[in-house]
Amino acid sequence: MPVELKPIKTKKIYEEIIYQVKKLVTDGTLRPGDKLMSEREMAEQLQVGRSAVREAFRALEALGIIEIRQGGGTFIREISTHSLAEALALTLMTQKYTSRELLELRKILEVEAAGLASLRHSKEDLVKMEATLKEMSEALLTGDLGQQADWNFHYVVAEAAHNSLLLRFMDSIADTRCRVLQAAREELYRTPGMPQQLLKDHHAIFEAIRAGRDRDARRAMYKHLVRVEKATLN
Repeated sequence: MPVELKPIKTKKIYEEIIYQVKKLVTDGTLRPGDKLMSEREMAEQLQVGRSAVREAFRALEALGIIEIRQGGGTFIREISTHSLAEALALTLMTQKYTSRELLELRKILEVEAAGLASLRHSKEDLVKMEATLKEMSEALLTGDLGQQADWNFHYVVAEAAHNSLLLRFMDSIADTRCRVLQAAREELYRTPGMPQQLLKDHHAIFEAIRAGRDRDARRAMYKHLVRVEKATLN
C-alpha cells in the first residue's frame, strides 16, 4: 500500500514529520516491520530539507517507534512495554511537569496497583512489604526521614500487582518524582507527626493487601496519596 504524506507548512518541521509518521502507525497504515522511505525520498515528498527529516528520525528512534539499521534502511519497530516505558521516561526527563501533575499520575497508577496487589500478591511480596515497613519504623527511631523506604514500599506494592507494564511505568516516574518533589517531600517529612502518620497509612495499605480486600486497599492508597498531595501542595 503506497504511503501518502502531506507537504508541510509549519515552522517546527521535524515535529510535523513526527506527527505524520506516528499517525500512520496508530491508524495501521504503517505496521511493525514496514520499511520507511529514505531521508531523501521523504524530504522530496514532504518538500522539506533532509536535516528536518534526519532530526525527526532521531526523535522517533529515541521514542522506540522506528529502528534505523546502518546501511539497511529505517523500519517501524514492534511497540513493546519496554519501549513504551522508555518513551514515557524520555518525556518525563525532557518536559517540565508540576508537582500536582505528578501526584495525580501517582494516584492513577498506584491506587489500582494496590487493588491488584491485594488480589495477586505472593508470600514473597508480603515479606518484602513488611521489610520496607520495618525500614520506615527504624528510620523514624534514628531520626532519618525514611524517604527511600517509603518509595521502596510503593514499588513493592507495584511489584505485587504482577503487571510488567505498570512496573515499568513506576520505574519511569522514579527519577522525575525525586527531581520534582524532593524539596517538598523533605518539608513534608519534617512536619511534626507526619512521618508517623505516613507510616500508619502504609500499614493500613499493607493490611488490606494482605487480607485480599481490594476495595479497602484502593481506598487506603487513595487516602494516603491525597494526604501527601494536600500536605505537599499547601
